Amino acid sequence: MNARSPRGLLSGLLRAVRSYPRRSPLTLGYVGLLVLGHIWVEGRLSADQADTVRAYLSTNLDNLHDHPITALLGSALLYDGTLTDVASTGFASTLITLGLGICCCLAWAERRFGRLRAAAVFLGGHIGATLVTAVVILTALRHGWYPDSVRADFDYGISYGAQATLAFATLALPRWARLPWAAFVVAWPLSGDSEWPGPLPDFTTVGHLVSAALGFALAGAAAVTAARRRRAEAAVPATADVHP
Repeated sequence: MNARSPRGLLSGLLRAVRSYPRRSPLTLGYVGLLVLGHIWVEGRLSADQADTVRAYLSTNLDNLHDHPITALLGSALLYDGTLTDVASTGFASTLITLGLGICCCLAWAERRFGRLRAAAVFLGGHIGATLVTAVVILTALRHGWYPDSVRADFDYGISYGAQATLAFATLALPRWARLPWAAFVVAWPLSGDSEWPGPLPDFTTVGHLVSAALGFALAGAAAVTAARRRRAEAAVPATADVHP
């Protein structure tokens, strides 16, 4: 059967779905935690209780100073988006971050590089971008570019980590598709209703751009490592044939 025919594509998709739990168990478990956490916060808690949880786990400056580890790890367990309002722009963000970033790109990274490296890409984007953004916020506050209220703003969710996995997944694409994909990864955070309170965009846009840069850097490092390994493997037979 031709893999490019409709039946071939459907067959390949079904095989991928059937093998998903076996090949990407970490991603599947994480998606399950995100969905359960979303249902708990949005459906089981009162509005005040939900806001209390979000406020405590947000990675704003106040929380990073008071309880940094809890904020950094806990914020990655709260999904900031909608799973039901399909006509909203928030659902488009859901498709990009949760759908493409986590369900597809993180799963691919897990299959291709293993659980630990896939988790490192996600956490590198999530934690790294959060900390860099915190430095940007402090700098902007000193210059009056951001209002002082930004210190306690809500800032939680998976989008920084998902952005890093989107950028990292450039490695999975053919060469001709890599530049358009990279342009999409960088452009989508800039296409919303983000505001520029000064010479910088809002801090969440800064965070998305930083996490994309981290993901691209990790992809470049992985590509260089793979190329060196291939060269080393290719050189082994040649050296083995040399006799004194």
